[in-house]
Amino acid sequence: MATPSSTVTPPLKDELDIVIPTIRNLDFLEMWRPFFQQYHLIIVQDGDPSKVIKVPEGFDYELYNRNDINRILGPKASCISFKDSACRCFGYMVSKKKYIYTIDDDCFVAKDPTGKDINALQQHINNLLSPSTPFFFNTLYDPYREGADFVRGYPFSLREGVPTAVSHGLWLNIPDYDAPTQLVKPLERNSRYVDAVMTIPKGTLFPMCGMNLAFDRDLIGPAMYFGLMGDGQPIGRYDDMWAGWCIKVICDHLGLGVKTGLPYIWHSKASNPFVNLKKEYKGIYWQEELIPFFQQVTLPKECTTVQKCYLELSKQVKAKLGKVDEYFLKLSDAMVTWIEAWDELNASGVVVAPKANGPAK
Repeated sequence: MATPSSTVTPPLKDELDIVIPTIRNLDFLEMWRPFFQQYHLIIVQDGDPSKVIKVPEGFDYELYNRNDINRILGPKASCISFKDSACRCFGYMVSKKKYIYTIDDDCFVAKDPTGKDINALQQHINNLLSPSTPFFFNTLYDPYREGADFVRGYPFSLREGVPTAVSHGLWLNIPDYDAPTQLVKPLERNSRYVDAVMTIPKGTLFPMCGMNLAFDRDLIGPAMYFGLMGDGQPIGRYDDMWAGWCIKVICDHLGLGVKTGLPYIWHSKASNPFVNLKKEYKGIYWQEELIPFFQQVTLPKECTTVQKCYLELSKQVKAKLGKVDEYFLKLSDAMVTWIEAWDELNASGVVVAPKANGPAK
């Protein structure tokens, strides 16, 4: 693996945090060292808070466990999931940076078709720093990439694009399948490397996966809530899906863009499909009503900030999805709690102290 020179300052070094949820030692960071070491990490430890998580030497990090979350948020900690990777969104809340990249600890460095290691973070940054085109689809995909442009017939009035709020990356090897698909295709692996980035059109929802995801925290951060999942909840593995539906509706309303495609990571292991089915089965039924809800939801013009949009969305969740299951009444309350906690922690002058820190570079 080629190692970038330590004297070269990577892009957005002081403007981006890498958020990692985990229950295990972070040995996987060794392969990411050439690309991650100069950035600040926020590690959200799930599960037993007494367990010591080992982080390879040389990384600049802060680590939060459940005790820290309870200490920092107090009663509002109820909105942060336990025993589920949805806990990662606490890292979004305590970050003070403009950009977030989040990655799972079973995601390794992938190689492009030439055999070169893919710097996933660099590609996400490229995606976020170039505009999106949600109002008119460009058949050459991202027109701002080198070697591409707007095709004939693309309106000149739309060529400036809009700010990009979210960059959604993909995976080689183990695809992000639901449990039924895992069960019928247990040996399927994704080997298709598609060299493309595209803007998801306005009005189109998508299944957002949180394992290789970057976003502009200033533009969309308060809506990146991964819901109530895991311990004590009737559903799991829909945390990123829920966040994706919410952010897409809000991005569409506020005129922001969401990109998907490059970069790829190597997803190293498949989770147990039988365990997954137990977590997902209610969501598989519920989503047939959730999707139409999000397709039809409208936000009033008075909703001019992400927070206002999200609070309005929480009201509509309670009014319309509360009829699907009482879980959504609880979730809508948690959405409000999340915004309250976000605003409190992000008020001017608030400093959050983690349990553990790693050495700064």
